[in-house]
Amino acid sequence: MNKVCGDAGAALEGLLFDGMMIAAGGFGLCGIPELLIGAIRDVGVKGLTIASNNCGVDDFGLGVLLKTKQIKKMISSYVGENAEFMRQYLSGELDLEFNPQGTLAERMRACGAGIAGFYTKTGVGTVVAQYKEHKTFNGETYVLETGIVADLSIVKAWKADRSGNLVFRKTARNFNPPAATCGRICVAEVEEIVPVGSLDPDHVHLPGIYVHRLIQGVHEKRIEQRTTRAAA
Repeated sequence: MNKVCGDAGAALEGLLFDGMMIAAGGFGLCGIPELLIGAIRDVGVKGLTIASNNCGVDDFGLGVLLKTKQIKKMISSYVGENAEFMRQYLSGELDLEFNPQGTLAERMRACGAGIAGFYTKTGVGTVVAQYKEHKTFNGETYVLETGIVADLSIVKAWKADRSGNLVFRKTARNFNPPAATCGRICVAEVEEIVPVGSLDPDHVHLPGIYVHRLIQGVHEKRIEQRTTRAAA
């Protein structure tokens, strides 16, 4: 099977529809699938539920889908750095399901591992645990969290071979692997595609079995908050 597509639009062809759920990799603006996000914006699908650690910034990353009002609900652990996110949430235009960061990552990972749900102590006694099943283990209370099953996963990696085996670079290896595994279809964008056999198997972070389509592109790699000082 040829997984390599010419561009982001081609990679997403036939996969997008109104009201779908998308799991997106990345942390802040690090390791985000910016080209695929741009293609989703261009297609114009609406009513999206997005599971992602955060929602980019106002004019970059998932923030561009907020700007075009394509997102109906966010499943996130962090809403900072994005004034439009805050405005839409406070005005009632955007639904928000808060998840502790580790819980969100584990909900994605659990689905990829075939685990329907798991119990965690995180969030017990807070609004996060409201209306969820509680259970006691060894005298401690835990709350049931369910795995996230997405219609589509979009992720960003540093390098891939043509079979879709992925290598992530440094902190980009954050939410990308678990996000990739929880989608019925996974599309990855990378900086470099190499021939099959070029990657050391011990260096592969995500096996190609999880990746259905693949593109290579040039990425902007913005920094959320740049702090500098005058030269000495």
